[in-house]
Amino acid sequence: MTTPDIRLVPKSDDEVARWLPVAMSAYVQSRIRAGDSPEQAAAAEQTSREQFFPDGRLIEGHFLFTVMVDDDDAGWLWIGPTLDGASWYIWDIEVHESHRGRGVGRATMLLAEDFARSQGGTTMRLNVFGYNTPAIRLYDSLGYETTAIHKQKRL
Repeated sequence: MTTPDIRLVPKSDDEVARWLPVAMSAYVQSRIRAGDSPEQAAAAEQTSREQFFPDGRLIEGHFLFTVMVDDDDAGWLWIGPTLDGASWYIWDIEVHESHRGRGVGRATMLLAEDFARSQGGTTMRLNVFGYNTPAIRLYDSLGYETTAIHKQKRL
């Protein structure tokens, strides 16, 4: 079996415009699944759009890539620095279901780390919702440490 060619390809402005509603819808659904009310999730989505996509385009210094496996679109990666510039953040990562379980997520994470290092990053951070156990296992296996845990209980 040959190893697939996995690479990050910057999204064009047109691709970003097509991606944004898809990604934001997924973000809202993830927040609801993690416990937000639909109103809270919609407010978080609006805040994210205003902060990171004020004119429908990604703010300067952040990068949005298509994850390519050979010649197939396998997902996306949105990465950028935090305010201090030395810490980088994975704002969004998605591997399409048809490409899961084949090492694409792991390879994408390693490419993200390499990219952040090339931009002067010294640490990488991310958020993962508690229900996403496959992602948590991946991040743990890559050496990511838990820095905070939020818990809730429905009453």
